[in-house]
Amino acid sequence: MIINIQPQGSATWAQPIEMLYACHGRVKRFCQQLKILPDYLVKNGVNQAVKNDIKQLITYFNIAAPLHHEDEELNFFPALLKYQPQAQIDIDKLESEHISIHRIWAQLSVQLEELINEQRSEIDQKLLDDYTAAYARHIALEEPLFELGQHYIPKDELVAMGEIMADRRKVK
Repeated sequence: MIINIQPQGSATWAQPIEMLYACHGRVKRFCQQLKILPDYLVKNGVNQAVKNDIKQLITYFNIAAPLHHEDEELNFFPALLKYQPQAQIDIDKLESEHISIHRIWAQLSVQLEELINEQRSEIDQKLLDDYTAAYARHIALEEPLFELGQHYIPKDELVAMGEIMADRRKVK
């Protein structure tokens, strides 16, 4: 099981919506890795390779995913609403889903940490399924809003948004 948390493709913060899409691409790949984890554990047990991969998953979902949600809630959604106020219903649902996804992750990450520390040898399949399904539903609702943003948010606002998002990731 190999996991790469580095950005893929050539998106830059000058194109913040492309960066949001890139993050979704990573989330999809990591969720796929989570889906195959139970079978991997049955066949191979908790070995050093799986521990390393789980550490990368934990790092990504503890750091990058919450920053991505902040990008959306603090920057993208408000900008989109200025030009497409009818998106409010979907945005309210997405913000609620962020809370739910974080709640499920809090439980799942405990089990992943226990795997790393060899305090367990398997993971709760329902919890894992709930997490990956929640993200799949979330992304399916959210990406059409990215399309709206690309069409309706002016380029200068997108550039400024990207600078704010990049600053959010700087070490302080």
